[in-house]
Amino acid sequence: MKTLSSKAITPSQQGRVRGGSLLLLLVMLSFSLTSCTYNKLVEQEETVQQKWADVQTQYQRRADLIPNLVNTVKGYAAHESETLEAVIAARSKATQITIDPTKATPEQIAAFQAAQGEVSQALGRLLAVSENYPDLKANEQFSELQAQLEGTENRIAESRRLYNEAVQTYNVSVRKFPNNIWAMIFGFEKKTMFAAEAGAEKAPEVQF
Repeated sequence: MKTLSSKAITPSQQGRVRGGSLLLLLVMLSFSLTSCTYNKLVEQEETVQQKWADVQTQYQRRADLIPNLVNTVKGYAAHESETLEAVIAARSKATQITIDPTKATPEQIAAFQAAQGEVSQALGRLLAVSENYPDLKANEQFSELQAQLEGTENRIAESRRLYNEAVQTYNVSVRKFPNNIWAMIFGFEKKTMFAAEAGAEKAPEVQF
């Protein structure tokens, strides 16, 4: 009669195999959850960057309209030099501020916001001046620029709103447990939103 093989698995060995399999399963599950969390944070951070790019696009569009607007007004109201120069100076200051939204501090966002606010105020004064010049108001190019500027102001307000929404979604994910652990490990930090202002939910007030 053949004897049993000495290589038969003992109960203790079976226990170790089961323990090893369970450990491997836990490791794989942990890796899978970590991977999902990481990918989600990456996607949300990319959304924040895209929404910031949209904000910059709309502000740049407004900046591009300003030279033609100033030149058109100058043709009818050249002696309004102080108002015209204020618009040009505000535009120059605003376009010099560049921000990386992934590293932007509250101070940087505030400076950007303040500079763009100065542009809005300067434009408001410039367009208010046009009320004193009937020929300027009747100018077809001026009317077209006004319409484009009004549309751009609305798009700026909307793009800022969407950016803030994207930042809020991302920030909530970064703070939630256990996401906050992986966010700390992988370097995902809280982003800065545009600060709330009186009337910030609407386009800046521009009198046409």
